[in-house]
Amino acid sequence: MSLNATPSANRLHIGIFGKVNSGKSSFLNAFTGQEISIVSDVAGTTTDVVTKAMEIAPLGPCVFIDTAGFDDTTQLGEARIERTRQAAEKCDMAVLVIADADDLTEEKTWYQYLVAKKIPVLVLWNQIENSDSEVQIKRIEESLKETPIFINAQTGEGMDTVKEALVRKMPENFELPFITGDLVGEDDTVMLVMPQEAQAPKGRLILPQVQTIRELLDKKCIVISVTPEKMKKALIQEMKPPKLIITDSQVFQEVYENKPEESMLTSFSVLFAAYKGDLPYYVEGAKAIDSLTANSRVLIAECCTHAPLTEDIGRVKIPNMLRKRFGAEMKVDIVSGTDFPNDLRYYDLIIQCGGCMFNRRYVMSRIERAKEQKIPMTNYGVTIAHLTGILDKITM
Repeated sequence: MSLNATPSANRLHIGIFGKVNSGKSSFLNAFTGQEISIVSDVAGTTTDVVTKAMEIAPLGPCVFIDTAGFDDTTQLGEARIERTRQAAEKCDMAVLVIADADDLTEEKTWYQYLVAKKIPVLVLWNQIENSDSEVQIKRIEESLKETPIFINAQTGEGMDTVKEALVRKMPENFELPFITGDLVGEDDTVMLVMPQEAQAPKGRLILPQVQTIRELLDKKCIVISVTPEKMKKALIQEMKPPKLIITDSQVFQEVYENKPEESMLTSFSVLFAAYKGDLPYYVEGAKAIDSLTANSRVLIAECCTHAPLTEDIGRVKIPNMLRKRFGAEMKVDIVSGTDFPNDLRYYDLIIQCGGCMFNRRYVMSRIERAKEQKIPMTNYGVTIAHLTGILDKITM
């Protein structure tokens, strides 16, 4: 896959944080060499999160996230700060821009917040005219216990030093594993069973399918793509059963009943549960399904923000499966995008989608929140496999 085609969720996410008018947007423009964020002397010009996907050598494919000032005191300041906090959940790395070190209370709070989340933080001192840099830098070192990098966001001074520092701070484990792990290799035959219905936009495949196909081609596998109704015919025509069958979770049962005994079976959702989240944790969380009742409350968390579809797996199919087993009165709440509750204590179970639209750090931040509040969590594919009784029969 070319770098320009790298999905946003698979890029290195670098968040830019700081007070209002500290020079965050100017830094982003200077560092990338593009006018990405509006720059103004008016406080609070960046009123919401601004993102830009691009390639920066030698960091590779990145997403830069320019946030609103975390000391925003305007009428919408609280909402903007919450958006900044949500942006932090997605960051693999953070840049903290400081232009005035007279009071570093806010910077220290956010620095500690980011470090507590194990996000590498690069501290920048953005030169202001007539300021005593030596005194200001000493204050930063005493408060944050870190020596800042000197920059001038207006002239672009110091950008090469910033780039080198980001490379040094880049998380060692950033590289994502293979979606298909070590299940298949060169010359193995893999069959993809993909329903083409309301959830599959006409003329296109959904992102997990596209990414999986590309990975299998890079692995030099033999890839066969079929719809469920053509699966039997395709198997008959093959001289040798496929080593692995990957299907959409919603047709798990049908595909399982028709697959060759020697072929391994999994789903796109289960693969992405390991690729973007914590598969063993999801499998353990699925055990909580058996303890649900008609009075239980379940949270379904989508990453996409698409309009509801008549055959939607998260909004329609999974809720129907749960209510059919445990009672029509069961309460099922659905959130999408970044609308994930801070307080999860009202729920007996959380069911997360595959997470293809989010990076792994953000999905893992949801898992950590569930673990902290001791709420069981699983995902779409694992849920359906459990409800259909084949969870112990699929490959993970």
